[in-house]
Amino acid sequence: MSLKHDLQFAAELAREAGKVALEHFGRVERLTKTHSATTDEAVTLADRTCQRGIVAGLSRRFPTDGIIGEEDDTGAGITFHCPDPDGRAWVIDPIDGTNNFIAGLGNFAVCIGLLERGMPVLGVVYDVTRDVLYSAAKGEGAWIGTRRIEAPKTPMSDSSVLMLTSNLIDKHGRCPEWAKRWIGQTNWKIRMLGSAALEAVQVAAGVAHGAITINGKLWDAAAPLAIVLEAGGVATDLAGNPVFPFNLRNYSGAKVPFLTAGPAAHPTLLAEVR
Repeated sequence: MSLKHDLQFAAELAREAGKVALEHFGRVERLTKTHSATTDEAVTLADRTCQRGIVAGLSRRFPTDGIIGEEDDTGAGITFHCPDPDGRAWVIDPIDGTNNFIAGLGNFAVCIGLLERGMPVLGVVYDVTRDVLYSAAKGEGAWIGTRRIEAPKTPMSDSSVLMLTSNLIDKHGRCPEWAKRWIGQTNWKIRMLGSAALEAVQVAAGVAHGAITINGKLWDAAAPLAIVLEAGGVATDLAGNPVFPFNLRNYSGAKVPFLTAGPAAHPTLLAEVR
């Protein structure tokens, strides 16, 4: 069954949430997520307001679908309503790049993804301040607005752009050796946007050969990786195992590290990480 209408609806919700975010952009108070293992992980009332609107829209349109979101209204937990982990579940990041959003830096996005049987089948990443919508649905292609996009097919070269998230500290509290190597060299062009979703979709758009996220969560991965995969890219964890299908049972916010890249670049990057 075609997901074209579902994609259109998700895009409309993302744009509406983006309007709400812009009303608060750069003028918000930083709050703390009490459920986060990282005690200073930022959130704002705008995040919660945006998610509330997205959840309300999805619940009306798809009352039997599951919903997983980064925020709840209290800060004490995530939103997790998933009556059928093997069915359809929407995964929401209302503002990806919250620290940028708080500071007044325009690199943030609204992300809405759809998993079916744990596989990403639809994704919307809305770059709010630039009014650029990245989207994809299984079998419908990947798009920036009305322009079709695809991941780069060429191998890594001295002109390759490589996206890194700003938090590179691993579970042992160290910066990995591969990250030090990449930052210390000048051949690959290293870029950090402060939004895992906006970084990953640059692979789908053919801008970057690869993007890597160490400390992401499911809501950082679901929407952008749906777009990358539909654009012909590859997505694995940092050991080379597929990120999807994802087991949604009892998900409570565990980290989901990922490496996404064009098909020819992925083996090179994976060998570096290993």
